[in-house]
Amino acid sequence: MVQRILEAGDIESLDHSAIPRIRTPERLAVFAPRAARLRQLAALDNPIAGYLRLMAVLADAQQAVITSFKAQPPSPELIASAQQHSMPLIPALSGVRDPAWRDVLRQLLDRIEGAGPLTPPLEALVARLRTLDTATLEAQADALFAQRFEEIDPASAPFIMAALQVVWTDLAADIDKREVPYIETLGLCPVCGSHPVASTVRVGGVYDNYRYLQCGLCSTEWHMVRSKCSNCDSTKGIAYHAVGSPDADDATRQAEAKNAALKAESCDECHTYRKIGIQSKDYDFDPFADDLASLTLDLLMGAEGYRRASPHPWLWPEQAGGAEEPADEAGSD
Repeated sequence: MVQRILEAGDIESLDHSAIPRIRTPERLAVFAPRAARLRQLAALDNPIAGYLRLMAVLADAQQAVITSFKAQPPSPELIASAQQHSMPLIPALSGVRDPAWRDVLRQLLDRIEGAGPLTPPLEALVARLRTLDTATLEAQADALFAQRFEEIDPASAPFIMAALQVVWTDLAADIDKREVPYIETLGLCPVCGSHPVASTVRVGGVYDNYRYLQCGLCSTEWHMVRSKCSNCDSTKGIAYHAVGSPDADDATRQAEAKNAALKAESCDECHTYRKIGIQSKDYDFDPFADDLASLTLDLLMGAEGYRRASPHPWLWPEQAGGAEEPADEAGSD
């Protein structure tokens, strides 16, 4: 029996669909599990437990709103154009978005107020958000998508982002995976062009042992090989960091870091990092929730000279690349 050796060109032409490229979100299974995970993490003596509980209430509100919300889908012409030019199907940066997102924001605020008594700072923030006119809200959305940090109000940003997430998650849930084009920048979401929040090495089924980046806006996940920087595509100088017990000896801390379910993947080429979770070590790992809850790891990476490749959608720094405590104005216990 003669077996032909494949040349490089033959390998590149093979069907790569054996590894599922895209995981689109399930409309009714994004925000409720996220809320549950946030509460679980808050209960683990987390230094920002109050903020995590508040964000869990926000995620509950998102779940309640999306059950009866339907965004205007992209036209066949827009899909065809995106495929032709290898662009995201529903790009966040296009400046064109369903104006219904502003009503979604009002519904989210209604549900937050109805969930229980608010702290005075949170009550004031909700009241201020209700007074913002259309131009101000749209300007904030533009600034968030473009990451123009100097224009973003960190206290109101999580709530504005939450409303936009409902719209884009609803849209992404209905997209046919086969229609999603390959885009040139592998580190951006092929559906909406937004940055990933973190990544997961998944377990089970066709996704087993593959790494997927999760979009911070539409919750789409897309495959990227491991040990590759999701910010600059480099495979050089990739390292992994984790938080160990402060009172343990060096050997114990190294063992804890090696076995940690959550790590920071750093790149010495661009000096950035993103977090990665190993689902086989913590099945409940949620990229969005676990990234938000691991502020201690952000502080560690900052001390080691690395900056976040992109901010968490619910925790915006005053300046690009930083990690900071949640804004006092939005705090809740």
